[in-house]
Amino acid sequence: MKNDKDGRIFDLFNIVILFAFSVIIIIPLWNVVVGSFSSGNSLSRGNFIFWPNEWSLQNYRQVLNDDSIVNAFFISISKTFIGVVTHVIFCAVMAYAMSKSYLKGRKLYSTMGIMTMFFSGGMIPTYLLIRNLGLINSYWVYIIPMLLSYYDVIILMNFFRGVPRSLEESAMIDGAGHWRIFVQLYLPLSKPALATIALFNGLFQWNDFMTANLYIRDRALYPLQMMLYEVIVRSQTQGMQEIGTTVTQSTTRGLQLATIVVTTIPVLLIYPWLQKYFMGGMMVGAIKE
Repeated sequence: MKNDKDGRIFDLFNIVILFAFSVIIIIPLWNVVVGSFSSGNSLSRGNFIFWPNEWSLQNYRQVLNDDSIVNAFFISISKTFIGVVTHVIFCAVMAYAMSKSYLKGRKLYSTMGIMTMFFSGGMIPTYLLIRNLGLINSYWVYIIPMLLSYYDVIILMNFFRGVPRSLEESAMIDGAGHWRIFVQLYLPLSKPALATIALFNGLFQWNDFMTANLYIRDRALYPLQMMLYEVIVRSQTQGMQEIGTTVTQSTTRGLQLATIVVTTIPVLLIYPWLQKYFMGGMMVGAIKE
């Protein structure tokens, strides 16, 4: 009886704590969404908005009618898609090779990879490297430097080690080479791990604005997050401003909130689809036997 009472108290405590955290998270999100549908007069009061006094779609009209923001939206989608696909392929290929104990130089490669997880050249040496590679003001600066992450290689490598050796031996007996085994055997069996890596890298690619801030000067190559960054920076110095070729008819805060909502929608649509693979990929990739 005492254990049942303690269990109920513990459950009640968890419910209260989780409810409090949920409220803390939901209220700011609700304020952002509702604020994006509010008129300039409602936003100018500066108070918390639980429900708009004046509904308005002007903020979204401004965002969606601005050619620069629409172009930035497609830049974000394309760089995220291409970046995720190439990143997953490169990491998977390296992880497959590193998972083989008979790979010559495996310890050296592993040591070099682990060093990149703890040490980096810093911002200035990285900028000089990007410049020498000719990637300044280039679309490929979003893709090439992000091709490989040894942290993701470790997750995939541990997953590949869990694939039964007998499956690979059977494929080799049937005449399959390493590339065919990798593509037709390992990749189909590794969907949870691959989805986990894709989710990690996709969220990073979608939310990244520092790459554009450091290496891109052409506004035609700006992603959506860089445009949002510009809106936030300008809102600190101007109440009314011009974005792209369209003169805003609402407050900068309204544009800022609407842009945040537009930026978040793709993540909200994709995340639930990948969520079913997420826990499996993390758990299997984290276990070392």
